Amino acid sequence: MNLVLLKSLSLNSDKENEMSWLGLFSPQKRNLKLRILLHGPAGSGKSSFINSVDSICQKRITSPAAVDNFCSGKSFTIVYKAHKIKKDKPNMYHPFVFNDIMGLEATGGVCEDDIKLAMKGHVKDGYKFNPASALDPSDQFYNQTPDENDKVHVLVCVVPAHTLSLMKGEIIRKMVNIREAARDLDIPQIAILTHIDVACPLVNGNIQNVYKSKYIKKKMEEFCDQLGIPMNCIFPVKNYHEEQDLDDDIDMLILRALKQMINFAKDKVHAD
Repeated sequence: MNLVLLKSLSLNSDKENEMSWLGLFSPQKRNLKLRILLHGPAGSGKSSFINSVDSICQKRITSPAAVDNFCSGKSFTIVYKAHKIKKDKPNMYHPFVFNDIMGLEATGGVCEDDIKLAMKGHVKDGYKFNPASALDPSDQFYNQTPDENDKVHVLVCVVPAHTLSLMKGEIIRKMVNIREAARDLDIPQIAILTHIDVACPLVNGNIQNVYKSKYIKKKMEEFCDQLGIPMNCIFPVKNYHEEQDLDDDIDMLILRALKQMINFAKDKVHAD
């Protein structure tokens, strides 16, 4: 469900239903954790999206994934790590995990081959990314025999709306290569467009205006043209960044993107 299809809907009218669906969701395969891999330019909001999902599930602002407030163009995430999302019951977790990785840069950043290895399940938690070379099969963090829980079930490209037009061609080229590699592995893909409030004054005034913003729709179309991801697989979101309390309007944008990620991952697992 995308921006176009949701124009007539209130952002917060379905939150209770979305949270109920999320709490009850369980993969048909026992003990399987759906793995969601986030990738995109440095500073695009990958870690902040994970924190935003966790905040919604915890019903308070949280920050399990470290983020950087400086806009240096360099990735703050340097270690491959899976983030589990707690349920509102003690010692219980949702049946999906997010993997956060180093950001893409024009010169430097995460190696494309490391992302491809991660999609296949060959990268273990704790691996420190090396911009100069990809993970070697002889390394202790190389998983020689990945199982279904190690492999990626959905690939999510995270891009910032406010700097999309300034994105360097080399970064776009890397994202296209990663998209093609995921295609060859039959991994479903979606994209989230972050920083929509920074990009559009109309949205900054009221997050519900995302459905009225011609500028945000233009940015979605621009990204669709650049990478080929269909419009109905691009979700505009605002991550929690400076807020100290949750907001239903912000939550609904994030929950709808999350639901599509989970559904795509579920479809991938059941198709295999």
